[in-house]
Amino acid sequence: MAYWLFKSEPQDYSYAQLETDGKGIWDGVSNPQALKHLRATNPGDLALFYHTGTQRQVVGIAEVISPPYPDPQLNHPKRVVVDVRPLRRLPQPVTLAQIKADGHFEGFDLLRLSRLSVMPVSPQHWRRILFLAGE
Repeated sequence: MAYWLFKSEPQDYSYAQLETDGKGIWDGVSNPQALKHLRATNPGDLALFYHTGTQRQVVGIAEVISPPYPDPQLNHPKRVVVDVRPLRRLPQPVTLAQIKADGHFEGFDLLRLSRLSVMPVSPQHWRRILFLAGE
């Protein structure tokens, strides 16, 4: 199992909407590096659900429930999507400001490659985010 961070504008698709839907398609990824990461996901992988925009915080955990497959809305062989389902909201959101202020996140892609919408998360960074969230 691998760990990921998936970013979404909450007004476009929020964690609350994923909870309401019960599952969703993670689509709209066009950056080549983010697509490379999305193609590396597997069913059972876990993803931190990060709200971008004015919120800038990790709010929940989702599970990848399908292998990557071609985006059914596009006719482009390199554009893939995965299906995800909500697992749980974090007890407390973890803000970008908290992550920046915490010395445990050196080398974290969220701080180095801020525009990337799908990125790997090391087990150490995963555990630290859950700790900051109160888990």
